[in-house]
Amino acid sequence: MAKIIDGKAVSAAVKEQVKKETERLKSMGITPGLAVVIVGDDPASRTYVNNKKKACELVGFYSEEYALEGTTTQEELIALVKRLNRDDKINGILVQLPLPPQIDDKAVIAAIDPQKDVDAFHSENVGRIMIGEYKFLPCTPAGVMELLASENIDIEGKSCVVIGRSNIVGKPMAMLLLHKNGTVTITHSRTKNLKEVCLGADIIVAAVGIAKFLKADMVKQGAVVIDVGMDRDENGKLCGDVDFEQVEKKASYITPVPGGVGPMTIAMLMKNTLTAAKLANGIE
Repeated sequence: MAKIIDGKAVSAAVKEQVKKETERLKSMGITPGLAVVIVGDDPASRTYVNNKKKACELVGFYSEEYALEGTTTQEELIALVKRLNRDDKINGILVQLPLPPQIDDKAVIAAIDPQKDVDAFHSENVGRIMIGEYKFLPCTPAGVMELLASENIDIEGKSCVVIGRSNIVGKPMAMLLLHKNGTVTITHSRTKNLKEVCLGADIIVAAVGIAKFLKADMVKQGAVVIDVGMDRDENGKLCGDVDFEQVEKKASYITPVPGGVGPMTIAMLMKNTLTAAKLANGIE
């Protein structure tokens, strides 16, 4: 049976460290500030935003929330982003995705000051991740790396398979594993012989967005399995991209859903915002 990696415990430790660092900054007259912008009334987005607000309170950040109507125009949203770029109280800007169809999310992300882009979605920050000279990392892949580190799972020389190629998780995840000297294969919906590819993996990160997609017959004995998925099964119950009950019997380590990668995403957002506040004030 696999050892379950407890994302709640690891995220609590990360937030506790951020809280201590924030107290140090406050003693110097600096309070990290995060602005979260939500457009429309998507229930999942609202839950995420509420959780981010609670996390800011917990670690001692200053935070602002901008809840805009679903009819907001792209011009209005970009004008708000530009105003937040100029606001010295705000170190991090997060525009909650997805955005309504009338707004081009790429244009909005491009408008965010790269120094305040705590999601690390701006093309400048994406480029920095490619060459390994980054200030911020996308929160979910960064959270996965933190979970692996928490169990001292060595990546160097290991065969790593990422299932999914999104800009938010799949691609940056592959780069972070590569920076740790993993041998990385990115797979997706068009990959031929996916089962065979996965069976060769020492570490699998499932980020495909299909409930219970990764079955036990796709996982070799003793593999490390990280589940980034947030899906609903046939009974409407929350589950991940991994068939947890079956895969747990073969894996050496596995993350649950909920309580695995999910809590890490917000913890890493707090860490990125702290980093942004330090950079803005020339503090190491």
